[in-house]
Amino acid sequence: MLAALVLRRLAPYRWHVAAIALLQLIQVGATLLLPTLNAGIVDDGLVAGNGAVVLELGGWMLAIAAIQVVAAVSAAYLGAVLAMRLGRRLRQELFEKIHTLPTREAERFGPASLVVRTTNDVLQVQTVVILVCSMLVAAPVMGVGGVVLAVAQDGTLAWLVFAIIPLLMLIMLRIVRRLVPLYREGQGLVDRINTVIREQILGAMMIRAFVRRTHERERFAAANGALTANNLRSARIIAVMLPLVMTVVNLSSVAVVWLGGLRIVRGEMELGALTAFMAYIMQILLAIMMAMYVLSAAPRAEVSAERIGEVLAVPDERQADGVLGESGAAPAAWHGRHSSTPAQQPYGAALRFEEVSFAFPGAEARVLENISFEALPGTTTAIIGSTGSGKSTLLRLVPRLLEASTGTISIGGQDIAGLSLDALRHGIAAVPQRNWLFDGTVAENLRISLPAASDAQLWDALEAAQAASFVSALPDGLDTVLAQGGGLSGGQKQRLCIARALLRPASIHLFDDSFSALDTVTESRIFDALRPRLSGSVVLMVAQRVRSIETADRILVVDNGRIVGNGTHTGLLAGSRHYREIVASQLDTADEA
Repeated sequence: MLAALVLRRLAPYRWHVAAIALLQLIQVGATLLLPTLNAGIVDDGLVAGNGAVVLELGGWMLAIAAIQVVAAVSAAYLGAVLAMRLGRRLRQELFEKIHTLPTREAERFGPASLVVRTTNDVLQVQTVVILVCSMLVAAPVMGVGGVVLAVAQDGTLAWLVFAIIPLLMLIMLRIVRRLVPLYREGQGLVDRINTVIREQILGAMMIRAFVRRTHERERFAAANGALTANNLRSARIIAVMLPLVMTVVNLSSVAVVWLGGLRIVRGEMELGALTAFMAYIMQILLAIMMAMYVLSAAPRAEVSAERIGEVLAVPDERQADGVLGESGAAPAAWHGRHSSTPAQQPYGAALRFEEVSFAFPGAEARVLENISFEALPGTTTAIIGSTGSGKSTLLRLVPRLLEASTGTISIGGQDIAGLSLDALRHGIAAVPQRNWLFDGTVAENLRISLPAASDAQLWDALEAAQAASFVSALPDGLDTVLAQGGGLSGGQKQRLCIARALLRPASIHLFDDSFSALDTVTESRIFDALRPRLSGSVVLMVAQRVRSIETADRILVVDNGRIVGNGTHTGLLAGSRHYREIVASQLDTADEA
C-alpha cells in the first residue's frame, strides 16, 4: 500500500526523483573511492616516504570529499522538497475526500480518526519518503560496492563480510516483524486519545455540571497510558537494535584487525589494504544500518498508508448510487430559483415520498418503513413524534445525506436518485438539528449559503430570523468574529442558522427541530416572517412542540418509523390517538383551562 500510494503521486515528479537518485549515486561513488585513495597514501606515500604522493592523493581526497558533501546536501534538500509536496497533495486529497464521504462512512471513521489520518498519518508517510530519498539508493549501492571493493583489497578476509551480512539482516528482519503490529495498534491508540480529548473539550460544560472531572481524568489517563505503553514497547525494540548492530560491528572490527595484522606480519597483505578493507567493512555495516533505519520507520508508514488508502478508497457520495459527476440535471422547478431576493411565487416543485424505507447498513430493523406523502409548494408539512421515531432521518433523505433503502423520492416528478448531488442540493436550504457556526465573522457564516449576498440581504435575513437586534448590538456587527461553535447562546446560534437558510433562494426548506431554543414570542414572530418569504417553497419542519406546528398545512405523526397520523391539527385531534397523546403530554394548566 505504501509503495502504491507514494509512487502514483510522485509520477509528476519523475525528473525530480531521477535527480535525487543521481546525486545519491555521486555521493556513494565518492564515499567508496575515498578508502582506496587513503590506501594509496599509506602504501605509496607514508610507508614509501614519498611526500609528493601524499599531497597529490590528499588533494584528490579533499576534492572528492567536497563533491560528496555537495551531492549529499543537494539530495537531502530535494528529498525534503519532494516529501513536502507529497504531503501537501495527500492532505489535499484527504480533505476533498472527507467532504464527499457518504454520511455513514464519515460516521464510521469518526472525526478524530479523520483528523489523525489527515495530519499524523500523512506525516509518517512524509518521514519515510525523506529517509528513502536520502538513503534508499545510497544503502544498496554502498553495500554492494563495499563488498566488491573489500574483496578486491583482500579476498582471504572476504569471508568475514559474508558472515556479518546475514547476521545483520536476520536482526533487522526480526525487529521489523515485531514493529509492524505495534505500529498498527499505536495509530489506533492515537485515534482513541484524540477522540477522548475532543469529547472532553466539546463536553467540558457537561463534565463540570455533573462533576465528572475525576472520571474523565481517569478515562484520559487510561487512553494516554495505553498509547505510552505502546510507544515504549516499540521504542525498546528499536533501542535494542543499535547495541546489537554495534556489537556485531565491533566484533567484526576486532576480527579484521587481528586476522589482517597476522597477514601483514606474514607479508601477505599491505597496511594500506588493511585500512581500506576496514573502511569498506564499516561502509557495508553503515549501509545495512541505513537500511535498518529506513525499514524501522517503514512499518509505521505502511500502517499510515493503509489508513490513508482506506479513506481514499471509499466511493464518494456522488458515486454511491451510480450517479457520476454532474450528469443529473436539476428539476425544471430549480431553474430561475437563484435570484437576488427570496421567491414570492410557487414553482411547482412538489416533493413526493412513495413507499420509502430506510435502514442503516447492517441493522436488523428499519428506521423508516413505507413512508408516503406529498408536500406541495407553498405549504408547510410538519413532522412530529417521539424521540427516536425517525423524524430527522426522514429529512436527511431529501438532500441525500442518507440514501433511501427502498422506495422513491421525487421533486417535480423527477427521482432524486437520478440527480447529481450538487444539482439537488442547490435547490434546498436546511437548518440542521445542531446549530453549527464556523470560526469567522457573522457575515462569513451567513454567506455560506449565498456567497454573493450583499449586506442588505444579510440584514434582511437577520430581521426575518429575529436576529438583527442582537447582531447589531455585537461589537462589530456583521464583522464580529465568532469562535468555532459560535460563542453565543443557544437561541442566538439557532436564529443565525435560520437566517443563513433564509438567505438562500431555494425551492425546499428543511427545518430540523430548528425552533427548540426559542421562546414562544420569538418563535411566533419568526413564523410570521417565514410565511410570505417561503410562500413558493416546500417547507418540511420537524418539531417537538405541538404549539410550533398548529398552523401547519399538514402534520405527519411518526411512531417507530411509520406514519401513524396525517392531517391538520384539528383533524388529528379528532382522529389520531397518537397525536392526542402528544398534545396531552404537553398541556399545562393554562391550556387545560
